Amino acid sequence: MKKSLTKLTLKNLEFFAYHGVNEIEKRNGGKFQVDVEIIYDATEAILTDDLAKALNYEEVLSIVNDIILGESFNLIETIVFEILGNIAEKFNFIEKIDVKVRKYNVPYKGILSFIEAEQSFEKKR
Repeated sequence: MKKSLTKLTLKNLEFFAYHGVNEIEKRNGGKFQVDVEIIYDATEAILTDDLAKALNYEEVLSIVNDIILGESFNLIETIVFEILGNIAEKFNFIEKIDVKVRKYNVPYKGILSFIEAEQSFEKKR
């Protein structure tokens, strides 16, 4: 079988965390959501049905959890960058990764659902 690229998506991971520029955001916290989309060669994992040859999404969840609930960041762009970099470093066989972070409860005196930052990384061929 030829190379088989698989897209693994983790959608709407929810956290209560303490990120933001304003002191009230760092003190009171707020709701965050994270999406991670990973494309990788899963051919060997599929053919053997072996988790050891696959991208273990529990490890991805652990990375996201540690970053969101760890150090407080001012910018959601920094959170996205940290998540993306840590996942790409841990799984060097990833072809492409896309990470989105949504921040709710933004201190704004208008109508706003959320703020979102997104970054992608694609392996050069």
